[in-house]
Amino acid sequence: MTTTLAEAPALSMHRRFDDYFKCAPGFADFRKPVEPSGPAGFFRFGPEVVCYGRLSSGRVAKEAEGPLEDALASVRTEETACYLPFDAEEIVSNLRLERYCAALRPKKQSLAKSLVRSTYYAVRPLLPVSVRKLLQRAALQGWNQIPFPHWPVDQTVDHVFETMMLLVLRASRANRIPFVWFWPDGHRACATMTHDIETVAGRDFCNSLMDLNDSFEIKSSFQVVPEDRYAVPKEFLNAIRSRGFEVNVHDLNHDGNLFRERTEFLRRAAKINRYAEEFGAIGYRSGVLYRNLEWYDAFQFAYDMSVPNVGHLDPQPGGCCTTKPYFIGNILEIPVTTTQDYTLFHIFQQYSIDLWKRQIQSIVSQHGMASFIVHPDYVIESRARDVYAALLAHLAQLRQDANLWIALPREVNDWWRLRSQMTLVHRNGEWTVEGVGKERAQIAFARAHEGKVVYEFEVGVLGQG
Repeated sequence: MTTTLAEAPALSMHRRFDDYFKCAPGFADFRKPVEPSGPAGFFRFGPEVVCYGRLSSGRVAKEAEGPLEDALASVRTEETACYLPFDAEEIVSNLRLERYCAALRPKKQSLAKSLVRSTYYAVRPLLPVSVRKLLQRAALQGWNQIPFPHWPVDQTVDHVFETMMLLVLRASRANRIPFVWFWPDGHRACATMTHDIETVAGRDFCNSLMDLNDSFEIKSSFQVVPEDRYAVPKEFLNAIRSRGFEVNVHDLNHDGNLFRERTEFLRRAAKINRYAEEFGAIGYRSGVLYRNLEWYDAFQFAYDMSVPNVGHLDPQPGGCCTTKPYFIGNILEIPVTTTQDYTLFHIFQQYSIDLWKRQIQSIVSQHGMASFIVHPDYVIESRARDVYAALLAHLAQLRQDANLWIALPREVNDWWRLRSQMTLVHRNGEWTVEGVGKERAQIAFARAHEGKVVYEFEVGVLGQG
């Protein structure tokens, strides 16, 4: 006997959607007509959105390039329900947790890169900087031919949720749908500045760097390597905090081997957690952005900053495909969404903020978070420092002109946790936000306009997604 869509089990698939938008209950009703099965692969969800996972109908591809089947064509709406040919939570998790990377990186190639990495780190202290740059440029050859994620900014996760919102608007026949806005106090988007300290010279330049930041009224966080690289006196950490900046932990010894083997990782993670307590740090970033998100339950941090948005130019490829924070278990991930200063100066050999401005524009238009890594070590030289000053000036101007929220990572963590617990309720004919921190929350509305989602407050349109 054939089962109709209306008779199919109403399996809930909207937890990630609800977490992202914080809509009022009852708007989203996503279901699967058939449980997805078979191997995972790449497909599209709309003209330009590439996803990875299993489908209940249609075919997936082994590679992200070339013609891909569009799963949006298989979506059906019946009454107020939207029937998707995939599990939305699985698809989003595959992107945020970089589970698609295994399909892009054959095991033999991964092993070879691991061996090269081990050799490189063993001899790195003996190599002149000029030689290191040449080796790194050679290792990155062909990066611009990688089809997925999309460089220089990938917002696939955000586009998936917006497409789902369009489906909800269609199925519910609502003109617009209210939700808790992404950022506090109605800010249009967010930016956060971070500094990873790699050497003694970088450590000793931190005070001057804070002076430069303060000249633009932009506070930042400093990530400190606890062992082997340099001494970390309490007076140094206290000086950073006393000026309103933040201290976080940066790996253990920055040798590139933190995630090579599980037992050794657990030993190191325990030491890293102890350093976090000693430093009074609640945030973390791994060396060179090496990561294994499946092992993060060993960390005791409130938030992590080790996942790039697009990893084409990093030793470990991949990327979380979003410019907004998200939770990995109890840890909030604050992804790195812009090109690092080292890459800009020494790989691209560019001394301008043109690329950063391009990335910022893309991120702000999507109401995301522009997060930066600028090493104290690499802006000591005046030419690089002038570029960094130009970036600070640009961000300060956007704070004034575009209502950009420039926040410390801990402030982003605090807000995102508060927002995750908020609820939207309809009372006395109007929508209100309930929960701790509600006085900083803004109610926004999503509506469809020419096939895209437009966000607006009661008094004005914010822009298209």
